[in-house]
Amino acid sequence: MTTESARRTDVRADPLEELAERIRTKQATVAVIGLGYVGLPLLVSVARSGFPVIGFEVDDARVESLRAGRSYVGDITDAEVAALDRVEFHADPAALAGADVVLICVPTPLTDHTPDLAIVREAVDAVGRHLAPGRLVVLESTTYPGTTEEVVAPILESASGLTAGRDFALGYSPERIDPGQDLHRLEETPKIVSGLTDRCRDLAASFYSQVIQVVVVVPSPREAEMAKLIENTFRQVNIALVNELAVMARDLHVDIWEALRAASTKPFGYMPFWPGPGVGGHCIAIDPSYLSWRVGQQLGYRIGFI
Repeated sequence: MTTESARRTDVRADPLEELAERIRTKQATVAVIGLGYVGLPLLVSVARSGFPVIGFEVDDARVESLRAGRSYVGDITDAEVAALDRVEFHADPAALAGADVVLICVPTPLTDHTPDLAIVREAVDAVGRHLAPGRLVVLESTTYPGTTEEVVAPILESASGLTAGRDFALGYSPERIDPGQDLHRLEETPKIVSGLTDRCRDLAASFYSQVIQVVVVVPSPREAEMAKLIENTFRQVNIALVNELAVMARDLHVDIWEALRAASTKPFGYMPFWPGPGVGGHCIAIDPSYLSWRVGQQLGYRIGFI
């Protein structure tokens, strides 16, 4: 048997090796689950990079809108949706059977001050019921450390009868979308990538490097999950701090804006934040509570500072 023939035989015998080849040649079909302000821009970027794409969304009205070339996300224009090539939109999870790579971008809200992963669980179960060997599944939703290993992997394995890391690859790569601005484009924002195993990580990194300019690899999903919570907790804490400083400054007869402008001239050891209405939206007001809850649930105490 020639070396080339042996290589082809090995690829057929190893579904993950075949997946690696399909990713490298952009023949892998990519499914994006959840086509909101995170998932739709990601779908557009993946499609632009040359992969065939399946967009899955449970909201029938959204699916019909996208099929008609109409966007409902402010950062994506109608023209961008209409220009998409080799993209299908579906509300039927059976369409996920045709995907080689699955990216899960669904909300992770709080319910009664507790992380609510119900939507993640539903999405992961739908993926698992249509999962075949040689697939890559990546969770992008913000969540607490341990979710990929303790929640996502068991659901996928139970629903599919397959084993994560052997039959299919599993990774975590937190979304870093910044809605409403065009300075930091998705393709230009470094992408944190991790995997359940080294091989899972390498496959995920190989895929994202075809879409994003800079890929940042971390040892395990826990570091990637924690990194996203650190980013948003940092913002929440500093927003709260500068707003409290603004209240104190007023009572001290200090012009806080002039004081902050002066402080921001320091070229090291300082990052300016400015007074405002406080935190809001889907991320900054919620994500730190995922970290605080996880610490309380696993370590027995809460982080009073956040």
